Amino acid sequence: MISFFICLAVLIGGYFLYGKFVSKVYGPDDRQTPAVRINDGVDFVVMPKWKLFLIQLLNIAGLGPIYGALAGAQWGPSVFLWITLGTIFAGAVHDFSVGFMSMRHDGASVSELTGTYLGIFMKQVMRVFSVVLLVMVGTVFAVGPAGLIAMLIGKGGTTGILTNNYFWLAIILVYYFIATFVPIDKIIGKLYPVFGICLIVMAVGVGIGIFTHGFSIPEITLHSLNPAGDKSPIWPMMFVSVACGAISGFHATQSPLMARCCKSEKESHFVFYGAMVCEGIIALVWAAAGCAVYEKTGGLMTGLSEMMSSAGQAGTVYDICTKTMGGFGIVLAMLGVIACPITSGDTAFRSARLVIADWFKIDQKPILKRLYLCVPLLLAGAIISQLNYNVVWRYFSWSNQTLAMIALWTASMFLYKNKKSYIITVIPATFMSAVSVTYFFCAPECLHLSTAIAYPIGLACALAFLILFLVKTAFKKEKA
Repeated sequence: MISFFICLAVLIGGYFLYGKFVSKVYGPDDRQTPAVRINDGVDFVVMPKWKLFLIQLLNIAGLGPIYGALAGAQWGPSVFLWITLGTIFAGAVHDFSVGFMSMRHDGASVSELTGTYLGIFMKQVMRVFSVVLLVMVGTVFAVGPAGLIAMLIGKGGTTGILTNNYFWLAIILVYYFIATFVPIDKIIGKLYPVFGICLIVMAVGVGIGIFTHGFSIPEITLHSLNPAGDKSPIWPMMFVSVACGAISGFHATQSPLMARCCKSEKESHFVFYGAMVCEGIIALVWAAAGCAVYEKTGGLMTGLSEMMSSAGQAGTVYDICTKTMGGFGIVLAMLGVIACPITSGDTAFRSARLVIADWFKIDQKPILKRLYLCVPLLLAGAIISQLNYNVVWRYFSWSNQTLAMIALWTASMFLYKNKKSYIITVIPATFMSAVSVTYFFCAPECLHLSTAIAYPIGLACALAFLILFLVKTAFKKEKA
């Protein structure tokens, strides 16, 4: 239990100390932002800082800090360390970097930023990669809440169409279609701050419920407590499973949305770094709940793993809410868990629209041009929703971390070209390169090679990327 509170304190302290340091490195100034200079009343709209924070939190949160944290808790309280340190030194730096760079480049999407700093080839790769990821994310964040709503209504004794997953999936996709093309301040700007408050209150409720219901949060151990043992090693499996709760490339696609709505660059620390720290705290609470609520056999997290295997992620969330709160609290909690992914799913499709619009230079002010992009994107989401959810989630998680790796290398080059200290992005970029490559070589859904092969390859690739970056920057210095 002491470990949990230390991690919580470190997260909060990290926002004020390391977050301020990161902001100082980037050096926000008083130049006009895209929201002021370009303001088109659709995607470029000035909004208050507090709204931007809550919207950014909902945009990036989704199912990640809940489902991902519970998945990571299967390895035990060691997940607390990854959530805490990953959030402060990687995730929040990543989100801040992309948001800030986007403001410096007229609200450009992450794929365009990558092209500017890593070259044409990487721009094309990121364009395709980010659109595929965003459609996948939007789909994941539609299927998950649809299942939760159907399950909740079914538990109330209702039968028929209202307990059908496909009915609620269709409703959510229709909402996504509307939210994807209307001006950002009409739905997102008005509803999301309310849902953001619900999400925060829900996490507080679960956290308090852990203690008031007599559950005990175990202390951190560096040993894996996953019942799967060697079949699911802590490295790199846990680092990918947690996804949004520590660092996520999906956030790189979301930060430009708010970068187009910031009145000042100086809002970056609160809006981008702050929202990620808040998400890290939410993930820490859910990971603690997963570790505390369920029985352990031989010190392993057997109860949590069995629950997730039998009831699924949605059922596990419902069970934790019941055991930690009950009554009105569970209604609030489930509202947060349902609203959270829905409000990330629609912005995922919105971001996909903007990436394609930037790609092909399509003006997004005319409604008809927005519809041309929205319709095929939502149709693709509907098709993907028919695939196995767990498989889609695993590919989403790996894609997440790979995109984060590329975004951090992009930020490193941005800092280098602007004569700033790039160590704050190079270290997490190298680390995430090792995570992503190692996972690709050893994960069951990827190459599924032994760790004896995957570990050296992952380390070698990470070092190769680092050396390539250092050589390239050194060459440019020489040339200059």
